[in-house]
Amino acid sequence: MIISIDNQEVVRHDDSRRFYDRDGRQPEYDRLPDDRYREVIERPDGTRVVTIRNRYGEIVQRTRIVRGGEEYVLYEAPELVDRGRDSNYVWRDPGDDLPPMRLTVPLDRYIIDTTSQPDRDYYAFLEQPPVEPVERVYSLDEVRYSARIRDKVPRIDLDTVTFATGSAEIPMNQASSLRKVADAINQVLKKDPSETFLIEGHTDAVGSDQDNLVLSDQRAESVARVLSDAFNIPPENLTTQGYGEQYLKVRTDGPNQENRRVTIRRITSLVKPVASNQ
Repeated sequence: MIISIDNQEVVRHDDSRRFYDRDGRQPEYDRLPDDRYREVIERPDGTRVVTIRNRYGEIVQRTRIVRGGEEYVLYEAPELVDRGRDSNYVWRDPGDDLPPMRLTVPLDRYIIDTTSQPDRDYYAFLEQPPVEPVERVYSLDEVRYSARIRDKVPRIDLDTVTFATGSAEIPMNQASSLRKVADAINQVLKKDPSETFLIEGHTDAVGSDQDNLVLSDQRAESVARVLSDAFNIPPENLTTQGYGEQYLKVRTDGPNQENRRVTIRRITSLVKPVASNQ
């Protein structure tokens, strides 16, 4: 679905579908006070993924509850409960309140290209803190829709995964190229099972803006599915968002393989209350 936020078109999708498609089980829904609703997806092993949204569909909280009752909080934005009560609420980019970003670390500590740096320690890279202070805890939608907020954390450009023009399909011979990054993500999750990663999809400038938004979103979803299905990364630890042709790596209006890419960021420090003092 294409919607307009802060005078900008964005693509929005039901991220929960990726969670329950794997097991063929449908979620259960409960209505809560303050126009909230709760979605519960239970897996065959007894694990439950519980998502609470406000009236606008924004995620107030998502947790994973494993057999035995241990609970891991993936996102928590309690202020969205109050926002859900406001029928006049209009989304505003929180990055507008911040000064322009000044990168104070070497570029190779901020961006990794997997083709040119295949031997990097991806785990050590993902473990890095944000490159500038995090003023407060941001909601998942604020991170998804604000480039200025996302830029606070380093990124890995998965340029070993190449997409054909107009396609979101990952060739079988390229899925294995995700192994080192997937191993690093699993290593991070072994240390803290509540860590969260954003997978961003991008396109080149060929095609309409809206078509490219949808295509880029599908590319991010494709990578997330491979990471879960082939490398056993829990799908709820991955969130996805497509950005179309908004952030071209190579400035050209023509077809360009480098622009048809996917990026991964560890965003835990942006969306978890424990990160508010970093």
